Amino acid sequence: MTEPDAEATAHPLYAEPGSTWWPVLWGPIFAVLGAVVEGLAGPVHVIAWLLIGLGLAVAALVWVQARRRVCSVRLSHLALYQGREQLTVDRIAEVDEVGTPIGAKILGGGWTVPKKFGEVPLRLTDDTVVIAWAKDPEALRAALRPLLRS
Repeated sequence: MTEPDAEATAHPLYAEPGSTWWPVLWGPIFAVLGAVVEGLAGPVHVIAWLLIGLGLAVAALVWVQARRRVCSVRLSHLALYQGREQLTVDRIAEVDEVGTPIGAKILGGGWTVPKKFGEVPLRLTDDTVVIAWAKDPEALRAALRPLLRS
């Protein structure tokens, strides 16, 4: 896997981060709510709630970081990045009216398209079909169309 070029990260034509950072705050918020409820019934175990909040935040941090690596989508003038996989734009021949054959390769290295993502079948110049994916498949197609006409 090659690292994304500076142009792709600085000025992408289309980008999805894979996950926001909000889930990292859920654990500490739940811990505060738990401490408040415990405070209504008696003494609060502050150290325990701090450890619970920290533990949940660390677990969410690992999850968010993994989603941002595996489920991110970026399109530059040169390449389409799906997770950690790169497909150069000059290899893409068609984005519209491409059927999805059984056994088509899923970009990004997974067995299936990630949950909550839609499929975007792409016909390559060697006449094979691969499956790209995005949360907004039509927006990804719209961003790819001008690159294929040039």
